[in-house]
Amino acid sequence: FRKGALGGASLIGGGVLLSGLAAPALGKPSKKQDVEILNYALTLEYLEAAFYAEAVAKGALRGDVLAAARLVRDHERAHVKALKQVLGRAAVRKPRFDFKNTTGDQDTFLATAVALADTGVAAYAGQGPRLLQKPVVKAALSIHSVEARHAAHFRALAGMSFAPKAFDAPKGMKRVLEVVEGTGFIRA
Repeated sequence: FRKGALGGASLIGGGVLLSGLAAPALGKPSKKQDVEILNYALTLEYLEAAFYAEAVAKGALRGDVLAAARLVRDHERAHVKALKQVLGRAAVRKPRFDFKNTTGDQDTFLATAVALADTGVAAYAGQGPRLLQKPVVKAALSIHSVEARHAAHFRALAGMSFAPKAFDAPKGMKRVLEVVEGTGFIRA
């Protein structure tokens, strides 16, 4: 998998936008673009892993919400590990985060978890068609489906419909970057 994803790609230098989110060119699918998209996904996974880890550590969550946060934290850590393994030395570094106390209150945590999970699902859906290599597509889809289950579960825990629509629109990179930048969670 790693060999296929990186096949001849050199270290990605530059191309970083919004304090660490990779900004792949909107060009024709290529192995280089696959690496850039995987780094974009890795940054989103870093964000989610740190968010859930902080929420669990703060101790404000309880019951089913705490159990879900622990499970999702572990999933996000596994996603980070897998993406870093695939990318090797081409992996972007983990940014610093400031979740602005969204992890210190259960209701605020749930609202934020829903927003992050929904954005992550839409981000994977938006980049999937831009991937070239079949092993990379398979890996992205395997993460995408788990992210969708996370989103559905947190929606249900927040008292929202777990599937409010029959179809979801993917979000392009520009829109996802606007949403993530708008949170102010990624620090320079």
